[in-house]
Amino acid sequence: MLLKDKHIILASGSPRRIQILREDGLDFEVIRPNCPEHLCTKLSPSQSVMALALRKALDIGERDALILACDTMVFHHGRLIGKPADEAEAFSILSELRGRKHEVWSGVAVLQKNPKLALVFSAVTEVYFKYYTDDEIRGYIATGEPMDKAGAYAIQGGFSRYIDRINGAYDNVVGFPYAEIKERLLNVE
Repeated sequence: MLLKDKHIILASGSPRRIQILREDGLDFEVIRPNCPEHLCTKLSPSQSVMALALRKALDIGERDALILACDTMVFHHGRLIGKPADEAEAFSILSELRGRKHEVWSGVAVLQKNPKLALVFSAVTEVYFKYYTDDEIRGYIATGEPMDKAGAYAIQGGFSRYIDRINGAYDNVVGFPYAEIKERLLNVE
C-alpha cells in the first residue's frame, strides 16, 4: 500500500510528525486526538506505547481515511518516561539519563475502514548519552525545547551534541518511525 494514494488523517499535533509527512510529499489532514495519555506501568514498554497509539487512532473514530497514530516514550531502568510536566521534572529526567543508555519506544497504529486494516506495532532504538553538566542541562531547559518531548530532549534539536550514539532508527528517536511504517504498509495489500 502506498501512502501517496490514500486520504490520510494524522492523529497527532506533533510538529515533528507533521514535518516528516510533509517532507515526503504527502497530503494529509491533522486531527488531534482528545484522549488521555496515561502510561500503563503494568504493561511492557512495547505494549504501553502500542496501547496509547491505538487509543489515539480509535479516538478519531471511523472515517473514510487511513488513520495514522503514534506515541513515543523513553524507557530507563524499568520505568517509562514521557514528557516532563515542568522544568524541575525535565532537569530530573536529563540528570537520570546523563552518561547512560536508555531505550526510545514508539507505538504505531494504522487503521482503515475500507478496505479493513488494523496494523499496530512498536519500534525501539537504544540511545547512549554523553556526560553533561548540571549547567548544560539548565541551559538546554532554558531553550524550552525539552518541554514537549518524551525523555525531555530532541535528538534533532539542540540536544544532539550530547548523543554519543544510537542503535536503531533515528526517526524513531525523533518520535515517528516513518521508514518502518512505510515498509510495513508496502507489505499490505
